[in-house]
Amino acid sequence: MPKEEVNDLLFFMRTFPYEVRERALWLRDFIWDLYPQANELIYDNYNALAFGWSPTERMGHIFCSVAIYRVNFNMHFGFYWGAELTDPQQLLIGDGNQYRYLRVTDIAAFPQPEVKKLIDEAWQNSLKKVKDPKLLTQGKTIVKMVSNNKREKKLKVPKK
Repeated sequence: MPKEEVNDLLFFMRTFPYEVRERALWLRDFIWDLYPQANELIYDNYNALAFGWSPTERMGHIFCSVAIYRVNFNMHFGFYWGAELTDPQQLLIGDGNQYRYLRVTDIAAFPQPEVKKLIDEAWQNSLKKVKDPKLLTQGKTIVKMVSNNKREKKLKVPKK
């Protein structure tokens, strides 16, 4: 089961502080519990680690994601097509043509009921974007990109 397939993600998260890893894993479980039929796509980049969920294996179909920035450890819970979402509580940050997000600094303050509504709308929108039903897959964890850079030599793995 993909929710238990956490080794790749833990490997990429090893350079983040314990509290950041715990918050990210809580968000991951939150999504997997709601959408076990989705696929998790992992992107390890030089400036951030991002993982998102999609009904296909394509980034363009991601309906929600978590991004952890390497410089300051800020964490975003985002929506790839967030500009299309109804956001009556005005929770989402961003004014670009596409991406919207919430900053996640404390799980206790994470607005679960409101975010669940946004996620459901994002899921439905994502499914509408899939033009070829053959692209639909279920329950995979896929590493899509690994940054090839020299940060490993500079960063120390934080202890618990």
